[in-house]
Amino acid sequence: MEFFERLNQVINKTLMYVAGAVLAVMIILTCANIFFRIVWLPIRGTFELMGYMGAVVTAFALGYTQMKKGHIAVDILILGFPPKVRRLLDGINSLICFGFFSIVAWQIARYATNLWRTGEVTETLRIIYYPFTYAVALGCAALALVFLGSFLAALFGKAGEQNTKEDGK
Repeated sequence: MEFFERLNQVINKTLMYVAGAVLAVMIILTCANIFFRIVWLPIRGTFELMGYMGAVVTAFALGYTQMKKGHIAVDILILGFPPKVRRLLDGINSLICFGFFSIVAWQIARYATNLWRTGEVTETLRIIYYPFTYAVALGCAALALVFLGSFLAALFGKAGEQNTKEDGK
């Protein structure tokens, strides 16, 4: 269990660092495009690139944000239940979310494979679609792993333990 938690942290932290780097590239590209628009030479395909990079940033940040409990949760009803019931509900929720995001990752990967086989490219810059689509599938798979870890933690009586550890400290 400890190995799985560590692996989960490494995967999601790595994806988060990549997301941060891509976000920095997005900021630089936006600033450069604004600057070049002043001199009437905007950067071609900025809109396309921002969309694809935004998808990668969002997908890669999903798992880490879930590990840190950074997503919105309405738990006013759940807080009134005893700890065992909360752990059971957390486990059921994690299992359902694991199943959902596993299917989402699988279907997006299938779609990416279809894009790869057909050779789809973007309209302006003629960039291939499938690497971005595979990246989104990877982000969803990483999120599914976080939910699997939460389910296992709830199952073995360690609810919240995985999510409250501070970066391995």
